[in-house]
Amino acid sequence: MAALKAADVEIGLSAAWYGPQGALISNDEVAGFVAQSGGRLRGVAGADLTRPVQAVRELRRAVEELGFVALRVVPWLWELPPTDRLYYPLYAACVELGVPFCTQVGHTGPLRPSETGRPIPYIDQVALDVPELTIVCGHIGYPWTTEMIAVTDKHENVYIDTSAYTARRYPAELVDYLRGRGRRKVLFGTNYPMITPTKALEHLDQLELDEEARELFLSGNARRVFAL
Repeated sequence: MAALKAADVEIGLSAAWYGPQGALISNDEVAGFVAQSGGRLRGVAGADLTRPVQAVRELRRAVEELGFVALRVVPWLWELPPTDRLYYPLYAACVELGVPFCTQVGHTGPLRPSETGRPIPYIDQVALDVPELTIVCGHIGYPWTTEMIAVTDKHENVYIDTSAYTARRYPAELVDYLRGRGRRKVLFGTNYPMITPTKALEHLDQLELDEEARELFLSGNARRVFAL
């Protein structure tokens, strides 16, 4: 919790990680982190796409019993784009449970195919298929940031988060969007422990956000989207 305190972060999200080989960080492990956080953390569930019925049951348990606030699936881990049929039972469960679906967009840092991170066609198609689903797209979408902004503008319930990027590395088109019409559609993120909150915020003032945009980016949008 020292990293959160150092950056004056009131609430952070801690995500489980599930891949084809099983849980890298299980939902129960995340629940343990949350329990030890003194109220500073909220849990984000993971799921095994290859077992859709069990995945839905596990998501329900995570939300209803563990108090988790979202589901996160990283498509490149599975090498399955978000339009694959295995995701859709989870999308329906997210809508029923009232929690967002968090995912990754843009290229992959690891040496894995990046195609699953394309905002168009994948996020665009999911938002068309399930317009009630709130989708939070992490990692900005670079090098397809303009695509990501277009999809976010097009769909009421699609958002961008800036995890995995420090403020000085935000693409110029994202900064312009954040200052203007996209101020209610972009959420601050870190990708801890690879990037700490302090490091992610180090050059925030250089973005020249007005007071409203800054508050929405750092706090207001996340509180609304994740019901924090």
